[in-house]
Amino acid sequence: MSWKSSAIQDLSGKTVVITGSNSGLGLASSHALAAKGAHVIMTARDEQRGWAAKAKVEHAIPGASVEVRRLDTASLDSVRAFANEFSGPLDILINNAGIMAIPFSQSVDGYEMHLATNHLGHFALTASLLESLKAAPSARVVTVSSVAAKQTAMSFNDITTDAGYEKWSAYARSKLANLLFTYELHRKLQSSGSTISVLAAHPGLSSTNLFPDDSGRMGGIVKRVAQSADAGALPQLFAATSPTAQSGQYYGPSFAEFRGGPKLLKVPKQAVDQGQAIALWNQSMEVTGSNFAF
Repeated sequence: MSWKSSAIQDLSGKTVVITGSNSGLGLASSHALAAKGAHVIMTARDEQRGWAAKAKVEHAIPGASVEVRRLDTASLDSVRAFANEFSGPLDILINNAGIMAIPFSQSVDGYEMHLATNHLGHFALTASLLESLKAAPSARVVTVSSVAAKQTAMSFNDITTDAGYEKWSAYARSKLANLLFTYELHRKLQSSGSTISVLAAHPGLSSTNLFPDDSGRMGGIVKRVAQSADAGALPQLFAATSPTAQSGQYYGPSFAEFRGGPKLLKVPKQAVDQGQAIALWNQSMEVTGSNFAF
């Protein structure tokens, strides 16, 4: 699919929330959507970096409607504070913020950091913003996963400890959790008759600051062969805006899911295991205290 962000329709009057907007895919998505007239709420855990990113968007797009709000998806208190301050309809929510392959650490709430940042925070955020999404006509929720989700199975043990911890496995499980959440939310909203669309996307191999500093030889390879953050953001932008993208679909790069324009993907079988999805949903509800008012 030869699709570029220039194909995005006019978004004037639409409100978008993008987590992790201060760099990489989030910044690229903010730029593309603001260029089409959307009011973009750029969130960042570090407000200073958020303001710097906002300045970049405004410099590139004079008159862009953008604002910065603090949001750390690794902190449930931060998620609640953001949601409590949000008002009005929300047309597009892009659950983009993430970390990758870091040494073991725990969130402020005591959960393994990949799961907390990449999944639990976005689960709680989506629940907290559901009424705002319901208030918008044909709202969309796009959650950013990874090709790494294919390479793992879900585990519901040791979400707080470092027992048997391996950073790449922890990352992959958090990205599988993103897909399981997407498809269970899709099923629940469809069953309720909701007009909200729920989709997933992944960027392939893209050059962002997500890649760990200690990546050594692999990091050098990434820098040589990875596509740009602008290119990596295309699947999530397509999922968020294209009239042809439908709830329950998954998009990624067209060339071997590695690079290239957005393509409709086959969902990994472990991501559509409803038993696993329900188990993850129930555990996520319990640990975050979230309530989805369908």
